[in-house]
Amino acid sequence: MDSLESLNPAVLYGGVLVLSLLVGSFLNVVILRLPNRMMHDWKCQCRELLGLDEGNATEQPPGVATGRSHCPKCNVKIAWYDNIPVISWLMLRGQCRNCGTSISIRYPAVELLTAILSLVVVVQLGPTPAGMAGLLLTWTLIAGAGIDLDHKLLPDQLTLPLVWIGLLLNLSMGLFTDLESAVIGAVAGYLVLWLVFHLFRLATGKEGMGYGDFKLLSAIGAWFGWQVLPSVILLASLVGAGIGIGLIVAKRLGREVPIAFGPFLAAAGWLVLVSDGAIVDLFFFY
Repeated sequence: MDSLESLNPAVLYGGVLVLSLLVGSFLNVVILRLPNRMMHDWKCQCRELLGLDEGNATEQPPGVATGRSHCPKCNVKIAWYDNIPVISWLMLRGQCRNCGTSISIRYPAVELLTAILSLVVVVQLGPTPAGMAGLLLTWTLIAGAGIDLDHKLLPDQLTLPLVWIGLLLNLSMGLFTDLESAVIGAVAGYLVLWLVFHLFRLATGKEGMGYGDFKLLSAIGAWFGWQVLPSVILLASLVGAGIGIGLIVAKRLGREVPIAFGPFLAAAGWLVLVSDGAIVDLFFFY
């Protein structure tokens, strides 16, 4: 870690930029493939439970880290030189080289977002253990937010490891808070939204959020302690409500259409990471 701290800032930030663009490209794969893999596994488990023949089971989708990317229309595998983050999309003008099908701007957007947020983390926390852990948290939050936007789903494969990593970091190094605050934060983060979920369901007969939201807030509590939870919940709720109302007023979203809450929790948790306590101070003035 000392060698990283001794690097010229231009070299350090340039290295972080290149690395995070590559990670952003991989996060696009995670966002696209992980839900498909989960759905396939659920179907297989249901068929096994019901004793159904596997002969008509759907074809197994590619793994998250295996199988080359391909065009969803012409199915041609994408060459490495057409898969360079941001640059390839610009060179191809957002189209498949083989069939001309449009490539969503979302792919370079995720790569750029990953790069920008990663640079902010390293600038704020430096090439330190906290900075390296902050990069891991940032990348996981981006993947989780992307999947939640698409599927209203926060996979356990992302949220639960964050809980344990946060507890272990604060157990071994007290990296972001003391262990007692981290444990209370993990428990309280889950229970607070669990209680809100059940009270809302009793009052309205509807489910206002998913269990993945409970686990994500639990992870944020495990990383930063119970003290940040009120600020995170308030900030995520205010921003989420504001965007939801704005979309309804603009008639781009119906009143009954659910809005994923995970991206707002993820954004609030990331702001806690880079704000050095300013988020807590902003809302509670201490």
